[in-house]
Amino acid sequence: MSRVSETRPMEMLKDPETENGRRGQKTSLSVLEGMGFRVGQALGERLPQDTLAFREELDALKFLCKDVWVAVFQKQMDGLRTNHQGTYVLQDNDFPLLVRMASGLQYLEEAPKFLAFTCGLLRGTLNTLGIKSLVTASVAALPACKFQVVIQRA
Repeated sequence: MSRVSETRPMEMLKDPETENGRRGQKTSLSVLEGMGFRVGQALGERLPQDTLAFREELDALKFLCKDVWVAVFQKQMDGLRTNHQGTYVLQDNDFPLLVRMASGLQYLEEAPKFLAFTCGLLRGTLNTLGIKSLVTASVAALPACKFQVVIQRA
C-alpha cells in the first residue's frame, strides 16, 4: 500500500520565487482571463441562433456593447469607436466592477485584476460569434475603463 502525500494541492502550485513577483501576478491574471473566456463562450452559446448571424464585425461589437453588456452588467457600454481596420475601443465610464474602488487613487493599481475576467468574457463571446480577437483593457481614471478589441485575421 503506497502512502499518499500529505502535501495540499494549493501548496504544490506555489512557487516561492514567483508567487509574489510579476510572473505570479501574470499567471493569476491569465487564469482570470481564461475563466472569463469560458464564461463568455457559455454566454454566447446560450444566445438565440438568429442573433449569431452577424454580417459585419461592427454589428457583433454593437451587440456586445448593448445586449451582452446589459445582460451582464445591467447597463449599456458608453462608447464604441473603430478605425475600420479591425481595431475597436469599447468604453465604459462607470464600470460596475470598479465603482467601489473609485474612492482613491491607491486602487488604480488593483484595477487590472477586475478587468482580466471581463477581457476574457468579451473574447469568449466574440469567439462564439466566430470572431477571433485579442482584448486588452486600460484604466486612466476610476471607475472608467476602455477595452481594446483587435480582430485577428486568418
